[in-house]
Amino acid sequence: MDLQATIRDNMQALRGNPYPGRGIVIGCTPDGTRLLQVYWIMGRSENSRNRTFVRDGDTVRTALHDASKVEDPSLIIYNCARVAGRAHIVTNGDQTDTIHDALVAGRTFEQALYSRTFEPDAPNYTPRISGIAHLETGDHVYQLCVLKPIDNDPQTGVRCVYSYATAIPGVGHFISTYSGDGKPLPAFASEPRPVELTDSAEETLGLYWAALNEANRVSLMVKFIDRKSGAVAIHIVNKHV
Repeated sequence: MDLQATIRDNMQALRGNPYPGRGIVIGCTPDGTRLLQVYWIMGRSENSRNRTFVRDGDTVRTALHDASKVEDPSLIIYNCARVAGRAHIVTNGDQTDTIHDALVAGRTFEQALYSRTFEPDAPNYTPRISGIAHLETGDHVYQLCVLKPIDNDPQTGVRCVYSYATAIPGVGHFISTYSGDGKPLPAFASEPRPVELTDSAEETLGLYWAALNEANRVSLMVKFIDRKSGAVAIHIVNKHV
């Protein structure tokens, strides 16, 4: 199967998945000038759905929509996108700060994640998913990582890091926390999947927002990063406005 056919199949699979959970896409715009990050959150419970994305300068974080309804903020409130020098970080939890602080201290994305594991939310043991886009010339243009247990056994663990030496125009790579709905929720179980990206922030935002299950989608961010200047454009859509 050629790449474009695989992309079409993967986009169709995303549209048909009632609950991929939180998701990250990193890749390159079709015109080749910008790296692109997509991050979304979903929720089945009122606690998980009670959130929005808020931008504070270069940082995007989750915030409570209605503080009176919060049950447990420990795994739902965090910085999901930060910048360390010319590296742009995006994750589904507080490992965003772990990666940021490690990079500032001269360590690597991988070294930062050696200190972390999956979320302690039995019985799901939700994977921690993380991504980074590098503007400096080096071994990687972008990387993705999934930290998860093996066969949902909390006594085990695996760290899967995927490094992309080149960015293919118009192609992103996608990971999510879950493969679909279930009890317990099944962890994402494949290599990152190639998916579609566009040159337009509005079009990309609409493409992924429409692909997510309407009942479960909560917030979505699209971040464009100019590969030469480092200039950033961030676009957000929240169910709660």
